Amino acid sequence: MNTKYVLVTGGAGYIGSHMTLALLDAGAKPIVVDNLSTGIRSAVPPSVPFFHGNCGDEALLDDIMKNYDVNAIVHFAANIIVADSSVDPLGYYRNNTGNARALIDAAVRHRIPHFIFSSSAAVYGEPNTAIISEDHPTNPINPYGRSKLMVEWILADVAKAYPINYAALRYFNVAGADPIGRTGQSSVKATHLIKIAVQAALRKRPGMDIFGDDYPTSDGTCVRDYVHVGDLVQAHLAALAYLRREKENLICNVGYANGFSVQEVIEVVKNVSGVDFEVRVQNRRAGDPSRLVASNRRATEMLRWSPRYDDLKTIVRHALAWEQRLLVDQL
Repeated sequence: MNTKYVLVTGGAGYIGSHMTLALLDAGAKPIVVDNLSTGIRSAVPPSVPFFHGNCGDEALLDDIMKNYDVNAIVHFAANIIVADSSVDPLGYYRNNTGNARALIDAAVRHRIPHFIFSSSAAVYGEPNTAIISEDHPTNPINPYGRSKLMVEWILADVAKAYPINYAALRYFNVAGADPIGRTGQSSVKATHLIKIAVQAALRKRPGMDIFGDDYPTSDGTCVRDYVHVGDLVQAHLAALAYLRREKENLICNVGYANGFSVQEVIEVVKNVSGVDFEVRVQNRRAGDPSRLVASNRRATEMLRWSPRYDDLKTIVRHALAWEQRLLVDQL
């Protein structure tokens, strides 16, 4: 068992809470920092040290790192809604880029050797290939994607100047929930397609909207690569092992190399749940590329990543089970 700690920012959020559990399952010792703007305090097990605050708060970070032997940082805390980033770009640059810069600064000051960054497929923009490899040009088309790419640039420069290595994991559309029901997507403001669709199936919302049916895809709706959150956090564990083993930097996609359209996802949700619901077509949202599908060759080869839940019906079943649990908890 590793006696050193792993700092997880945003560890009470959707992906971060899964990462915290995965670290515990692996015998590691996580510490969580979360401002609970979207995270849920109960998602963090009582045994895990928890700090309510901002990941860009230098005084808080100094206090944590002086009192805990932190060996690695896994940085999830960020604003993630693409459309909102076009309305509030300064807020996104402050929270996503400015806070990450402060966190990286703290890592350097406290000689923390490993940093894993939650990046995004949004750094690619509108791709010019059907399957996107990490060598594809980065040309984000919204402030969210640019805020993530800026952090990648900061990490690249910092790793040349200081004794720190990093992995930037560019992942695609995260979905599903912990297979044994310990945590899931719990934020009040749902933006993930599968969560919204299962809420519609459970009558938690009156149907759902899709944004644009005139994209250059087979059915006119956007195509995305949906990766199970459980597989995603295993990729983070693999990235941490890689950084410790290879002592090199890594930029890596995390996805299944398989895309589904919005309409296809909705049909799977209807089939798995056995419920039909209204689907309304609205105008396109700003900053939505028509197709984002990952090449995962680097992840499978360099990280030795082997997905376990690469099946859309499985992803939907886990998401539906979590949403049903939330309904019971609200009674």
